[in-house]
Amino acid sequence: MAGLHNLKPQRVVKAFERAGWTIKGQRGSHVILSKEGSLVVLSIPIHKGKPIKRGLLENQIKKAGLTVEEFLGLY
Repeated sequence: MAGLHNLKPQRVVKAFERAGWTIKGQRGSHVILSKEGSLVVLSIPIHKGKPIKRGLLENQIKKAGLTVEEFLGLY
């Protein structure tokens, strides 16, 4: 999973939106995404100048029902 390092949080959110997820709001520095028909909620941290950590991103991609390759295609 070499492609999951130094990804910008704003672009990660946009990639999930392309996959059908919608922004439901923001709680602190975390953007909350949901998808109609899914009980899963994604939480993406938006910290200025800091990329999303690889382990967290892998977890969110898995929760979204995507493969890493699918996600990187949307990124």
